[in-house]
Amino acid sequence: MSAVMEHLKKNIKILVVDDEVDLEPLVKQRFRRQIREGVYDFLFAHNGLEALAKLIEHPEIGIILSDINMPEMDGLTLLLKLKELKNPSLKTVIVSAYGDMENIRTAMNRGAFDFLTKPINFEDLEITINKTLDEIRLVRKSQEEHHQLLFIQHDLQTAREIQQAILPAVFPPFPHRKDFDIYASMQAAREVGGDFYDFFMIDNDHIGFVIGDVSGKGVPAAIFMAVSRTLIRATGLKGISVEECIDYANHLLCNESTSCMFVTVFYGILDTKTGTVTYVNGGHNPPYLVRADGSLESVPLTGGTVLGFLEDEQYKSGKLQLQAGDTLFLYTDGITEAFNERDESYGEERLEVLLRSHCKSPIKEMSQATVAGVQEFCGNAPQSDDITLMAVRYFG
Repeated sequence: MSAVMEHLKKNIKILVVDDEVDLEPLVKQRFRRQIREGVYDFLFAHNGLEALAKLIEHPEIGIILSDINMPEMDGLTLLLKLKELKNPSLKTVIVSAYGDMENIRTAMNRGAFDFLTKPINFEDLEITINKTLDEIRLVRKSQEEHHQLLFIQHDLQTAREIQQAILPAVFPPFPHRKDFDIYASMQAAREVGGDFYDFFMIDNDHIGFVIGDVSGKGVPAAIFMAVSRTLIRATGLKGISVEECIDYANHLLCNESTSCMFVTVFYGILDTKTGTVTYVNGGHNPPYLVRADGSLESVPLTGGTVLGFLEDEQYKSGKLQLQAGDTLFLYTDGITEAFNERDESYGEERLEVLLRSHCKSPIKEMSQATVAGVQEFCGNAPQSDDITLMAVRYFG
């Protein structure tokens, strides 16, 4: 990218290729004012071989004004060599005798940008040079934008890889544990997403788990997502209560938040001995409690608002009891608010039907079936939001 930008900053050099020795002083005399003011910068060669050598020496050459009939390497052969360079910002204007249409046509077929006829009309030459310079600047600007886009795409891909790397991806995460299981996934709508999930052992008998959805899209949401996830994990690992954890996280996010960003969060702690879950819902979709017998309950809200919005918010906790075989299913609104081509949303009812039908399926199968069901419902409609879910099953 820097090389292209440097090309744009420099004056584009014009290489005149002609074996007539009196052409160089004639061109310099005719365009002396433009040369003095730096508008034109001419170089000269006497045949195609010299022209190729000049190109290596002066890569900022943008226009080649070449005669056709020259010794050692003529203009038509030079055009073939230039075509091999595959440089769209290098333009050749061919010069030939008036009426030599066969060679001129051959030159145009070989990639010449324009042509002039001898004897050269210098007013016509100036118009042609200016037109060609405009085209070269347009091409080089397009090349610069293309390079910038490639760099952005590379950076976004790197950001996506980093984001995916910070989310747990090995399942089952605790294969030695027989008292619970957990599965989660996140599919970003763009290169990077604002949803996140996480889980961590606080001690041998307690596992913390969290799911969140950051306002906005793209890179800003991804950065805020990483900060939120890291903050809740670091605080939760201290073993404090769910209320204290979310209070503290909210306080810091309010101080650090820019552009009025916020995040919805559901954070819970499962006591693996008793099956009791204490939780805080900070403005998030209420999870479903999928009982082993197929019955379904929506987990009650705890009255908390989103994190990063009200610094003095005091979060309250809720409690629920899991029995052997029960599953706590957490999700973001990218599932229920996924739209199909008829602008219909997937909705809670379809999700509830699917969860009931998979109440006895392994949680990985339940989760993958949910994502597949949403994708089938949406059809060819573009994914409008991140699709994130987490399932926690208690075995007792």
